[in-house]
Amino acid sequence: MKKIFVLLFILSFVAVTLTEAQVKKTQLELQEPSHVETGKVLKRKVAIARFSNETQYGKGIFYDKENDPMAKQALDILTTRLAATGKFILLERSDIDKAMLETQEADIKRPEVPADYIIVGSITQFGRKNVGDVNLISRAKTQIVEAAVSIRLIDVASGQIIYSEEAKGSAEMKSKTTLGIGGSADFDATLSDKAISAAISQLTENIINNCMDRPWRAYFLTVDEGIFYVSGGKSQGLNIDDIFVVREKGKSVKNPQTGMIMELPGKTVGKIKITFTGGDSSDSEFSTVEFIEGHIDETQLSKYYIEENK
Repeated sequence: MKKIFVLLFILSFVAVTLTEAQVKKTQLELQEPSHVETGKVLKRKVAIARFSNETQYGKGIFYDKENDPMAKQALDILTTRLAATGKFILLERSDIDKAMLETQEADIKRPEVPADYIIVGSITQFGRKNVGDVNLISRAKTQIVEAAVSIRLIDVASGQIIYSEEAKGSAEMKSKTTLGIGGSADFDATLSDKAISAAISQLTENIINNCMDRPWRAYFLTVDEGIFYVSGGKSQGLNIDDIFVVREKGKSVKNPQTGMIMELPGKTVGKIKITFTGGDSSDSEFSTVEFIEGHIDETQLSKYYIEENK
């Protein structure tokens, strides 16, 4: 009897250990390390305009599309991922709505969005299932959650979709009992978070690369008594004595293949140096600059833009 008791104890201990090990393994696999680069970074302004739940999961008779918990969950995860990089100024949805409203009231045909890029996302697939495995002396149960997330990244200046992709993620937790003894796992709601997080993690790096691979831009605001004012300030990484190139916008042409209007590359007309930075927030920040090379037509500031000197 003692031998049987010892054997049962060992089997129970092994079963519990396997269950705990599997849960920890799943958590470690889905945990994303935070990679924050040091050094000078010119931050891009990014707005997540919409994140929707396109699946039928959790949609009952009283479903509220504007307050979908899964959509908000995905939005929070993506926002946290991008903020952790230190490369973006993330705009709130309310900032975009306010800018769109002001544009409509001013009767401006093209919406003035205070961002460099807009992200539109959606959960396109979501499901959970239980898989069981029953043997003579043991019983195993695996909870599996699978999710798919789709992302589109839009360049505000051109209106073009510069990146679009769908990624899938999954999370699982196993439990096992032997001769009725061992670990058991009830319904785990956190698996949903982990599956969505795993899908978004696959897309985050591509979002970062597509934004950062494109040169940072700013624009002339006005000129007053010979002093040029440009958009951008300290929160975006601008410092006094930083040097940027000034380009004249290229010609706008229609692409016969897509029917879209595209802008040809601009030509360099000068270089400027930051002399002062001011403003209270990322929305109101500005900088003053002086030309160290070249010149521009002060009466047509909209023809030019400022670009990082790569």
